[in-house]
Amino acid sequence: MTGFIRQFVVGLALGAASLAAHAQQPMRTILPVGPGSGVDTIVRSVSPALTKALNGQPVVIENLPGAGGITGTQAIVKAAPDGNAIGVVSNNHVINPSVYKTMPFDPMNDITPIMVVGGSPMVLVVNPSKLPVKNAQELIAALKAKPGAYNYASSGNGTILHLAAEMFLDQTGTTSKHIPYKGVGPMLADIIGGQVDWGVTSLPSVQGHLKSGALRAIGVGNAQRVPAAPDIPTMAEQGVPGYLVEGWFAVVGPAKLPPGEVKRIHAAWAQAMASPEVVEAMAKQGNVINPTTPEAAAAFFRSEQAKYAKLVEKAGVKLD
Repeated sequence: MTGFIRQFVVGLALGAASLAAHAQQPMRTILPVGPGSGVDTIVRSVSPALTKALNGQPVVIENLPGAGGITGTQAIVKAAPDGNAIGVVSNNHVINPSVYKTMPFDPMNDITPIMVVGGSPMVLVVNPSKLPVKNAQELIAALKAKPGAYNYASSGNGTILHLAAEMFLDQTGTTSKHIPYKGVGPMLADIIGGQVDWGVTSLPSVQGHLKSGALRAIGVGNAQRVPAAPDIPTMAEQGVPGYLVEGWFAVVGPAKLPPGEVKRIHAAWAQAMASPEVVEAMAKQGNVINPTTPEAAAAFFRSEQAKYAKLVEKAGVKLD
């Protein structure tokens, strides 16, 4: 056997051994958000195709909400960089450094960016029984008629859903009391239950509630109407032109994840997102899928952190 052939055979054996090792261990996919959130809905839609793309490696989803995503991200940061643990983070990942005085990790240097997968539309919703308004101008009028009488829910202090609501109040010159929750699930439960009057959330997390009539959509934060929900007008076309806010989600690993593992995981996600069943699911949810390279993901994180630092300062959000 020549040296080249020997190296080729050894390489194949090592590759097969690596695949076998990964196939035996599940891929921990840590979500720093609770069940029922937009990111949770997306990842659960993708996981069967992702398992297939990972050559049968099972995908186990772990919801670890709390502290605006810090609890779950800490678990990602502490995971072994062996390719068997990743996380799917959202806007909160780059917002938190501006909101919290101290952080238990560095959001830029303690993770390995793998891919920004895409974005989700944000929609302002109301409880139609507690706040019987049908559009943005009626909501603005109601909030101005009774300053501070109505309250809004968010998934936590300083989260993207908190900032998205504050952005609406700031741009419309209105006031409303903030009620923070630990995740999207309990937030939506209390808006539906009437304990809270309104809130901003991702479209995938409320589509069922909009269809049932439990919640009413007032407007989306996109520049154009969303194909998955064409009847919901944008805020811009309702007289709030500066209201542009979108959620995004990205795949990350712990720091020092080997380049080979970054490539393997990136390829699996790209393959899964391109599968017909996932393309259909994302379209129904209203998500816009535009996978990036790891390098583009790292640059995107830095630019988003700078953007939200300005918004947090304007909103005056600071937590210990």
